[in-house]
Amino acid sequence: MAYNTPQDCLYAKSHEWVRIEGDEATIGISDYAQHALGDVVFAELPDIGRKLSKGESFGVVESVKAASDVYAPISGEVIAINEALLDAPETLNSDPYDAGWIIRLRPDNAEADRADLLDAAAYEQHVEDEASKH
Repeated sequence: MAYNTPQDCLYAKSHEWVRIEGDEATIGISDYAQHALGDVVFAELPDIGRKLSKGESFGVVESVKAASDVYAPISGEVIAINEALLDAPETLNSDPYDAGWIIRLRPDNAEADRADLLDAAAYEQHVEDEASKH
């Protein structure tokens, strides 16, 4: 199955995406992740001002199938949360890369953190490799 994998995002192997624009980074879960979860029914968001370390869990997404932690693909301070997800968590399914963003960070060191992230082609290969194991 082909998943939407925008070229302007970087991806963590744990299936979060990050779009770095200037001194802000927007973070969400990938199209693959939302498909794997199924119908999302709840999203737990962090507090604004919280400092996150790369790889730290900052929220939970629950679907009809499972609950899954969401991890910070880069380090930084939470400067905005997508409060619309509290009333409409299904937006993560319908528009994971735009209206379904989860948090915005002010990165601590985006250049260093981005070295461990995957570009779209590498992420698509990662998803294929994971799918072939099941």
